[in-house]
Amino acid sequence: MFIAFEGIEGCGKSTQLKLLRERLEAADRRVVSVREPGGTPVGDRVRAILLDGALTEMTDTSEMLLFAAARAQLVREVLRPELAAGSVVLCDRYVHSSLAYQGHARGLGRDFVAAANAPAIDGLLPDRVVLVDTDVEAALSRAKARAALDRIEAEDLTFHRAVRAGFLAEAANDADRFLVVDGAGTPEAIHATIVEGLGL
Repeated sequence: MFIAFEGIEGCGKSTQLKLLRERLEAADRRVVSVREPGGTPVGDRVRAILLDGALTEMTDTSEMLLFAAARAQLVREVLRPELAAGSVVLCDRYVHSSLAYQGHARGLGRDFVAAANAPAIDGLLPDRVVLVDTDVEAALSRAKARAALDRIEAEDLTFHRAVRAGFLAEAANDADRFLVVDGAGTPEAIHATIVEGLGL
């Protein structure tokens, strides 16, 4: 099974991924968790470029293609081999982040971003996408409290509101794949909702 966790910055998706991994491992399931961008040596170097706040001249199209490049490496080096080996793969962000961030919020267009990512994902989509939906101001406040903001986190509220709207649009268009959970509760309550929603 391939499960992706999505949401705006500071929504709590990484915490939920960790809780689900612990639950599955306790049930003796083989679990691999990765993050995007990253998860491979090539992807980790691309991640450093993408999140570098000093690179203010990066164009939206360059940003999109760098995400796709890191994703292509992850699919071929980690995701497909681990799924073939029978692992449960938990991914902190995947292609739906590009659709929301670059397609919706950056204004490149959903179809354009999907087409650019098609060779990167090579037909591999998550079985389920867990979208942790949270109020933008509350989520960004959490993001600011945990560490210095990276290049994308530092975008203004209008941008992050557009990202949230993009995720919700993706969920509405692919309701069977998406599990949308309210990120306003306690981590334990949200986890229980996710476990029930995924049938785990």
